[in-house]
Amino acid sequence: MAAKFVNVDRDTPMMFPPDLREWLPEDSMVHFIVDTVDVLDVHNFEINERGSGSAQYPPKMLLSLLIYCYATGRFSSREIELATHHDVAVRYICGGDLHPDHDTICVFRLKNQAAFKEAFTKVLLVARELGHLKKVGGISVDGTKLKANASKHSAVSYKRAGEMIEQLELEIDELIRKGEEADNTPLEDGLTLPDEIKRRSDRKAALERARSIIEERYEEAKQEKQREYESKKAVRDEQRKNGKKPRGNDPQPPSATPPDDMQFNFTDEESRIMKAGSGQHFEQAYNAQAAVDTEGSMLILGGYVTDHANDKLELKPCVASVDPTVRGISTVAPTPDISAKLPFST
Repeated sequence: MAAKFVNVDRDTPMMFPPDLREWLPEDSMVHFIVDTVDVLDVHNFEINERGSGSAQYPPKMLLSLLIYCYATGRFSSREIELATHHDVAVRYICGGDLHPDHDTICVFRLKNQAAFKEAFTKVLLVARELGHLKKVGGISVDGTKLKANASKHSAVSYKRAGEMIEQLELEIDELIRKGEEADNTPLEDGLTLPDEIKRRSDRKAALERARSIIEERYEEAKQEKQREYESKKAVRDEQRKNGKKPRGNDPQPPSATPPDDMQFNFTDEESRIMKAGSGQHFEQAYNAQAAVDTEGSMLILGGYVTDHANDKLELKPCVASVDPTVRGISTVAPTPDISAKLPFST
């Protein structure tokens, strides 16, 4: 007997239900978010009170849009804009045919950070009161890299910055010597010696600042490395005291100076070079941490963004990012992919 397949007909005109609510399951999280945000007080969100210019998108619509997209693993303003065209639930939030662009979404988010955080917490509290979120339960934690608005080619390493400073010092000395021989003599490219000296001096100052910032950052990291070193050394000293030979090499104290490959980015100073994707390449990025409910709702209960490239020290702060009024945490489990734990993942 031949296999039977469902007929897929893309040529015959299709009539969709006129009400978007009929396109969504009754238990879809989007209904809960829209209904909850609708009763929130949003007077503290920034709007154009004068009403001048083009009509504004209602704060409650943009707030619902952000909360739903965050809860479904979409954080980029461009990705959220795209979802207003292709995601039925997002189109429902936006009234069917409204598509706020990524600039509007980004500006709304930036101007209302404190208000947005407060509203998000209120939504979680309502979810708990309605039984969508347990008072006590487990969470899953993980991190993901968010690409910074800066190229990794705009970065300079500590060692390379030092080499460039030395080279610029030599060039400045040479230009000053030439200037003494022939003051303000034009160079072949039409620039004067004072201009060339200033350009190199400015570049040297920028590189010196980069090295200074790297040194400050390393000083903070060195304190943690020193504590790790002292802890490991104490364990090995105790083993020797008890007549046992420690395995492996003795731990080494942290270097007094930053590692040669520690970097600074001139375009986005707070971002860092981080392993991305499968770990086979590097990007200028940030490390976003999230704590997700594992008891059924899959709502994001806490999170933050850090410039730490590694997740090793992020467990405690990630757990601490969950408001205790929202969730009492009973168990914590790492997950290899946050998006796989979220509903309607894309």
